[in-house]
Amino acid sequence: MAEVGAHLTGAPAAADTPSVFEAVAQDSLMGAVKPALQHLVKVLAEANPARYGSLWRWFDEIYVLLDLLLQQHYLARCSASFSENFYSLKRIPMGEGTWQPLATAGLPKRQHWKSLLLLVLVPYLKGKLEKLVSSLREEDEYSIHPPSSSWKRFYRAFLAAYPFVNMTWEGWFLIQQLCYILGKAQHHSPLLRLAGVRLVRLTAEDIHALETKLAGATSDQTHSFTSRVQLAARKALGGITFSLSTGLSVSVFFLQFLDWWYSSENQETIKSLTALPTPPPPVHLEHEPSSALLPRLKTVCPLCRRIRVNATALATSGFVFCYRCIYSHVKAHQRCPVTGYATELQHLVKLYSPES
Repeated sequence: MAEVGAHLTGAPAAADTPSVFEAVAQDSLMGAVKPALQHLVKVLAEANPARYGSLWRWFDEIYVLLDLLLQQHYLARCSASFSENFYSLKRIPMGEGTWQPLATAGLPKRQHWKSLLLLVLVPYLKGKLEKLVSSLREEDEYSIHPPSSSWKRFYRAFLAAYPFVNMTWEGWFLIQQLCYILGKAQHHSPLLRLAGVRLVRLTAEDIHALETKLAGATSDQTHSFTSRVQLAARKALGGITFSLSTGLSVSVFFLQFLDWWYSSENQETIKSLTALPTPPPPVHLEHEPSSALLPRLKTVCPLCRRIRVNATALATSGFVFCYRCIYSHVKAHQRCPVTGYATELQHLVKLYSPES
């Protein structure tokens, strides 16, 4: 199928074209990194809000800055994003024919900056839009704006249109992937088409050139202060990205396990694995069985056997009584009269019916 697609589209040999599995896998790699880092920052912020609270509040902006530095480093050094280089892929400009520049040559400036913006800015804006929609939906449910206000009508129209816009966006990606599988397109993602590049596998010449460039960068001797500072900055950034790449390659199985563990379709399996033993039934009062305490009519108080007055619930058990009855009983016995659960006066919850 790949050979047919290469023949139809004028693409390079099938050996140079990544499979759809490689292309989709490298897309999902960065999608697994951000939730893991976000969970780590959340744990730190909950443990020490004074020190790490601001880190949690500005997580999206800090992450997009780190992502910008990371992607810029790999695009300049390897002509690929971090995840593409992880899967031994590179980007080449469209219209190059069968000739492929080395990965160390870098992309033309136009394709380079387009790739950088689409790699970093589009996911950031999409995440912000999703958070905005979520907050607007909550505000719509508990809104204090008058129903006729223009702002309320505007964001209600926005909320109504967003699912269709999101469906169109996701459908665009799905259709592009199907065309890539069938050999009708050179890109598995519309973002690559917008950037004017396509993905190919690294060749032996690319790997040799990358190794030579890395060895040459470490052996260069510079004497000017500016050159030394630039070299130190490049080495520091290269060390950070190398550590991240190495650590990610080691922890990729762990990240995939976490993704499986927290996925919604596996919640039933997780519950069965982590289910605690079934707790024993409530300890009822010995002097009177609970079945005798509970009246048949739900509006009757279990203590005075009359229609409830000032209905009050116990937070510890959920049963409802008259306020005077349950107040006196809890004050005297410190437990629920039906279940026997330990109860204090602060567990009394006043209920307000629509009639009142």
